[in-house]
Amino acid sequence: MARRSGQRGYLEKKGDSWVVRFWQDVAGSEKRAHRSVRVCPISGPGSMSKPERTRKAAEIIAESGANSEELFNAVQAVIMGDTFKQQSAKWLEHMEKRKRKPCKPATLQNWQSTLNRWILPRLGRLPLSKVDNITVKPLIDEMAGAGRGAKAIATVFQVIRAVVAFAKDEKTRKPLYPVVWDKDFLDLPIVTYSRQPSFKQEEVTEIVSKAEGQFRVLYAILAGTGLRIGEAFGLEIGKHISPDCSTIIVEQSVWNGKVQSPKTSNAKREIDLHPKLAGMLKAFIGDRESGFLFRSTVGSPLSKTNVLRRNLHPILKKIGWCDPKTKETKTGFHAFRRFRVTWLRKERAPEDLLRYWIGHSNESITSGYSMVKADVAFRKKEAEELGFGFELSSEKPDLVPNVPICTQRMSVSEAA
Repeated sequence: MARRSGQRGYLEKKGDSWVVRFWQDVAGSEKRAHRSVRVCPISGPGSMSKPERTRKAAEIIAESGANSEELFNAVQAVIMGDTFKQQSAKWLEHMEKRKRKPCKPATLQNWQSTLNRWILPRLGRLPLSKVDNITVKPLIDEMAGAGRGAKAIATVFQVIRAVVAFAKDEKTRKPLYPVVWDKDFLDLPIVTYSRQPSFKQEEVTEIVSKAEGQFRVLYAILAGTGLRIGEAFGLEIGKHISPDCSTIIVEQSVWNGKVQSPKTSNAKREIDLHPKLAGMLKAFIGDRESGFLFRSTVGSPLSKTNVLRRNLHPILKKIGWCDPKTKETKTGFHAFRRFRVTWLRKERAPEDLLRYWIGHSNESITSGYSMVKADVAFRKKEAEELGFGFELSSEKPDLVPNVPICTQRMSVSEAA
């Protein structure tokens, strides 16, 4: 509509009547229709003066919607190919390449899966102007009827809303298709509970004791530091481990075998290890000077899925682990991270230090003033006094079969 100021049409005689001629956009067509609508008789009953005919013609054009921005946008969506599917592709590309807070590959993959599984088969061919409360509600109802959880439905709605809002006028940056989303009409479920399984102290001890080779060290480090699994897989010897192995430096992460930046800016941090964990790590590294700390036979980062299915989940089955809330018998690596946070809270760790070690943002402005993270001596003292909450066996573990240049000589025993 930026190039159109609106039309008033023009009056002409046609047979025994005055008619108004004007152009109107037609959905699905690049060409506009030249319409002719009767205004009044030329003479006799019902005839009008010139000013009356002009006003009547303007009313007819307004009622037809020929000058409406909504009709123009709807037609342009079809003409320009701005269907929901095409707009979603533009949105994903923008979210990946934008300089301000670019999205992580894992998040983009989740959104793409959500689009492919639920949204595009049902809304993909619609022009953006047609994606609103009326057209989205059947999808929400279908997901609820299929037993999908509140979180899954909320993610679908989030993606739909973001894609529609992404379409903006190039000059004014105003939304082309503003929608007032009605959550009550859509009957969106409220996300009240997110499954957050965690391990208990004795469970971590069993998991670590039953693991072999590098996996024993991996699980001990995860539980004793609160590292995210991608952060653990991204650790490199000589870069991210201090010479005495008492400090882990988080600067990168691994996702799908590729090195990337950590999840957030707060994820870049230093984590101080308890002396027994540091001794375990030092023995595990041996004489290696470079390469990933945890790696495959060819030296590449480990696969999260493979480690879960082939190692952690079988161990959980052996020890009879079960989530007390959901009765699930499998869980992911984040359960180690929750264990670490729980342990630090129980031991009354300084909140500023806890957030720094875990990689979370400050809770308040006052927390941002705290320089606890810069006091290395204090951090190391706290790491030793707080402990790590589980027992380390004094038994000497097997050599790591897929890291042939590494030996593990363990001398650690009781837990802190």
